[in-house]
Amino acid sequence: MKLLLLLCSAASATLCFALMAQTPEPKTSKPSTAAKLPSTIVDWEKMVAITTTNGARRAVFDGPTATLDKLHCHITTLNAGQNSGAPSRHLHEEVIIIKEGSVEATVDGRVQTVGPGSVIFFAANAVTRLRNAGNSPATYFVVHFYTPLTPKD
Repeated sequence: MKLLLLLCSAASATLCFALMAQTPEPKTSKPSTAAKLPSTIVDWEKMVAITTTNGARRAVFDGPTATLDKLHCHITTLNAGQNSGAPSRHLHEEVIIIKEGSVEATVDGRVQTVGPGSVIFFAANAVTRLRNAGNSPATYFVVHFYTPLTPKD
């Protein structure tokens, strides 16, 4: 009986080692060498608004964090009647917070108009577009999240 247990144990150990030898090593991503974004406070009055063909844009931050491949934030102001561009598909998630004005959001063909304080979430792979639906400038905050699961362009 002891011999049978010893043989079974040896066979189990041999099988485990054989299976481990066939299992590929897990792939690990190389750690980013880019500096991680530190905690930051950005004063609205000190941000520079760059004029664009449809309004203005303020850069806030853009870079890797301790938990994200990249965190991006900018603020867009669209002039009355202007849009953010042609409908487009983004591979990342996007959150938009309306500061002022009236914004028409299109996501996968559905259209809804929202105002100040409203929050829009665009899921990865959604086809989206924004348009100023009012008669005065519309300003909104845009935050993009890039994780290890976000497809690389």
